[in-house]
Amino acid sequence: MTGRPAPSVLPPSLRPWLGLIAVLAALVVVALGVMYSGHSEPGTVDRWIVPPTADSVRPPWRHVALALDFLGEPAGSAMLIVAGVVGCLLLRRPRAAVLVTAGVGTTVGATTLIKHLVGRTIHGPGNLSYPSGHTAFATALALMAALFATDRLGLGRTAGTSLVLAAGLAAGATMGWAEVALGAHYPTDVLGGWCTALAVVPATAWLVDRIADRTAEPGRRDHR
Repeated sequence: MTGRPAPSVLPPSLRPWLGLIAVLAALVVVALGVMYSGHSEPGTVDRWIVPPTADSVRPPWRHVALALDFLGEPAGSAMLIVAGVVGCLLLRRPRAAVLVTAGVGTTVGATTLIKHLVGRTIHGPGNLSYPSGHTAFATALALMAALFATDRLGLGRTAGTSLVLAAGLAAGATMGWAEVALGAHYPTDVLGGWCTALAVVPATAWLVDRIADRTAEPGRRDHR
């Protein structure tokens, strides 16, 4: 054994910027949650974008939206998570594999908790809508994939941060479009889900690195 430390899942060069973005995203989640707490109708912004209480797409785009929606359901999300974990292990990045499971778990857990705290509904009292869990899940996966790519490609702070944000935006916008198009969420639910992932994933990645580094310290000392 060489005692060589494992690569960080949150590259040190990205920590200041992603930390700031995480804080701002958390503030947006809280602000929207307070604004729409207990609501059961679309807000002004929602109505301006699209009437979200009825399906707004027809075939063939409806089939695309349904396929994307499936990826956020238990069966579809499980397949993506397993694929991500297996890919990380094959590339000998166990810390990244831990982040995939921990990042998804904390993101989904956060959206579930916030939904019950905010109590915003769509299509009836039983359908909690804020924030969008599907959007948060897709964004979280994209953010973690981009963090992994940043490390593998050796990108610097600017390029790495840009890649992470672009990947998160693309995934969130794509899944968000599907959820709004199918009438499952208001547009502001999508924004809330996107920001939830932006707030949770960097914090989770930092925590994974912190725990892994502390766990590895005794072993590194033994090999000196």
